Amino acid sequence: MATVELTFSALPAHVRTARLVATAIARRTGVAEAILDEVRLAVGEACSRAVEAHRLHCPGEPVRIELRDDAGRFEVTVADAAPSEDVTPQVLEANGNLMPEIDNLGIAVIAGLADDVEVLPGPKGMRIRMSWPASPHGIAAL
Repeated sequence: MATVELTFSALPAHVRTARLVATAIARRTGVAEAILDEVRLAVGEACSRAVEAHRLHCPGEPVRIELRDDAGRFEVTVADAAPSEDVTPQVLEANGNLMPEIDNLGIAVIAGLADDVEVLPGPKGMRIRMSWPASPHGIAAL
């Protein structure tokens, strides 16, 4: 099992870099080309959600990503440090803007893109773990 860890400042521009890194590692671990877009989109959604949570609650803390090749699965965990006791529904303000709550729609999108998803909210942040099938031999070792 190989692991890559990535941390980045809570800036929207860094989400693109996280997507590119995740897609490259997914390809190397043997994730089918047909689902690489799903990996890219799910990681982007999870990172965007984490960046927004950090910008609201802890802008100085980095977003953390762990990418693993584990027994025929490519696993990505995106962790933030923003407090999140539970996943709350989105609430619209009178002007139609979303109030700054955890984005359940984003989590639903992630669940539709990843083969397996686990959302772990807690007082010290939220962890979103996503995984996809990968070839046990991959293209190359991490």
